[in-house]
Amino acid sequence: MSPTVVYDRFGELLAFMNVFALLFVFFLCLKGIYFPSSTDSGKTGGGFIFDYYWGTELYPRVLGFDVKVFTNCRFGMTIWPLLVCIYALKSYELHGFVDSMFVTTVLQLAYITKFFSWEAGYMQTIDIIVDRAGYYICWGCLCWLPALYPIVSQYLVSHPVRLGMSLTSIILAVGLASILANYLADLQRQQVRSADGQCLVWGRKPDIIRAKYKIEGGSEKESILLASGWWGLSRHFHYVPEILLSFFWTVTTGFENLLPYTYVLVLVILLVHRSFRDENKCSRKYGRYWQDYCDRVPPYLTAVRAFTAVHVAQT
Repeated sequence: MSPTVVYDRFGELLAFMNVFALLFVFFLCLKGIYFPSSTDSGKTGGGFIFDYYWGTELYPRVLGFDVKVFTNCRFGMTIWPLLVCIYALKSYELHGFVDSMFVTTVLQLAYITKFFSWEAGYMQTIDIIVDRAGYYICWGCLCWLPALYPIVSQYLVSHPVRLGMSLTSIILAVGLASILANYLADLQRQQVRSADGQCLVWGRKPDIIRAKYKIEGGSEKESILLASGWWGLSRHFHYVPEILLSFFWTVTTGFENLLPYTYVLVLVILLVHRSFRDENKCSRKYGRYWQDYCDRVPPYLTAVRAFTAVHVAQT
């Protein structure tokens, strides 16, 4: 049997995952109330519906497995590249080599490879350290992600597009450049923090803020906020190449249908919302140190306007 049977019967598989995910989230909701794995658990105070949506436990473990790591990484971010490869194989069975499918497959697999190379850093993101294991995260990774994230590849199976050598080369190049920028930005921040600021960023001493904050129990800790290099261009800079990359692997479908652009649109909404949540979290955590950081580094829109103003002045 060809693995492309997954494409042929994907509706049935997705229906099963939907039912399983809904029941699994219900189980997690009850577990967080009655059998929590950690002290960061319990009802939210917003009623059962909100408890079900947001979750009742931050770090649930079942039979020794970290639930959020499993749903987010071991299932969600693993099923995505598998589906991309299956859709590419189905396209080859039906149409032979199609350059648009080749480009979107390469870009998605390169991005996911980058994610797994940086997985340790993902453990420090808002998904892991703030969001509880509820419908929002777990149903999203078990059902929403397999349905939406590979949608471009799934669309191209039945709507092949011939780009030609020029467009194929251009889209592939700018897409890979976006992945590289996203990777270098994350790497730069990790290197500065691991070196405790004693390193160079773009050939210069990094502009850092040693932000102090208190944890439960009252003890004080320190974190480094980088305000130069990639992170001096704008706050949440790494979201910009991520959005651009998703556009480049989607533009291979052309502009005849809005459906394959669903992921890009959802990603923009998700990251804009996440940036506001991240700013609120950092403001509460770091206080005046975060205000100092905001004074040094402009938000994204301000950075774009400044760049535009400089460009217009030069021309």
